[in-house]
Amino acid sequence: MNRKERRATLCGSKDKNPIGEEVVRMATRDQKVERASAGIPVSLRPFFQEYVLEDLDPERSAFTVIERTLAWGDLPELRWLFARYGRERLAEWVRQAGWRCLPRRRFKYWLCFFDLTDYRHGERIWPH
Repeated sequence: MNRKERRATLCGSKDKNPIGEEVVRMATRDQKVERASAGIPVSLRPFFQEYVLEDLDPERSAFTVIERTLAWGDLPELRWLFARYGRERLAEWVRQAGWRCLPRRRFKYWLCFFDLTDYRHGERIWPH
C-alpha cells in the first residue's frame, strides 16, 4: 500500500470524514469530566504546568487551551474541546497556527481529520 492509499484509508472519503462526524456527535453528549472552577477539565492539568488551572479563562486563553488539548488531550478532553469551541473554530485554529504549535504528527492528524488542504505553513529552520 503506497502513501496515498494509506492516507485515503485513514482519512476516509473526501466528501465525509466518518471519524470527524463521530467525534462531533459525541461531543454534544453530557460528559462526566471533572472540571476546574474555570471549566477546563482537571485531567489537562499536567499540560498546563506553568499556569494555575483555576485561574485560566477558557475564552481569553483559548489559543493555549486549544493548542494543549489538540496536542495532548485524550477522547473525553477532546469531546469537551469540541463542545466548548466548535468544529469551525478548531479547524480555523489548525489552519492558522497548527503548523507551528502542534507536534508534527498531531498536526498531520488534525489536517486529515478536518480535511484541510489550504493551511498556513512557514519555513522550518531544518529541512527534515
